[in-house]
Amino acid sequence: MIRASLVLFAAAATLPYTPAELEAIPLVAPRTGRSVTKIIFDGKTLNGWKGNPDWWSVEDGAIRGKSADKVPTSFLFTTEVYSDFRLTFRSKMVESDNHAGIAFWGEVAIKGDNKWYTQGPLVVFPKPSMWDYIEAKGLRVLKTTTEDLGSQHEWIQVEILAQGNRVRTALNGVQVMEWREADPKRIKAGPIGVQLHAWPGPQEVLYKDLLLESFPKENRLLTLLAR
Repeated sequence: MIRASLVLFAAAATLPYTPAELEAIPLVAPRTGRSVTKIIFDGKTLNGWKGNPDWWSVEDGAIRGKSADKVPTSFLFTTEVYSDFRLTFRSKMVESDNHAGIAFWGEVAIKGDNKWYTQGPLVVFPKPSMWDYIEAKGLRVLKTTTEDLGSQHEWIQVEILAQGNRVRTALNGVQVMEWREADPKRIKAGPIGVQLHAWPGPQEVLYKDLLLESFPKENRLLTLLAR
């Protein structure tokens, strides 16, 4: 009975927010700084990035995370840190039914023998959701669509807009979710991390066309398509 209750509690903790529940979390104003738009992956090398070279490489203009065997959740991190940002890129799960993700507002952490873990929030795709690597639990988000916006092994376009404590995400030109960090102390400059998620067998994930705008000038998702 206790175990069943814990399972139900965990499931309830990740139920989507209603619009009213999200609006009840006060907005934190965006931080201010110089707005710079730059390519953070040159398509040829991993200059400006750090991670385990056994799992990360460059192939055909994309960052490739690949493992032939069981692997722990690991990240390739930018050497620079960011708080408020807009990140657009494309991603593809080449092999496995796993998922990909982008870590932010955290720090490089060690977990056992893995030196490339994180502590902070994560945006998950192609099935949109978010995860908290501080408390190891799913984060409640406002889901702004129930539309299926891509299959598991196709390229998808992703936009993540983090301003203040507000994070919005779009996939293939459609906003899919919004989240607010209720604890302002957790909002901090940290590296961007592309994820190779734990998996018991072979997997491969690609990330390319990574464009980042620090301290975004516009308070809106820019990749949205006319509907």
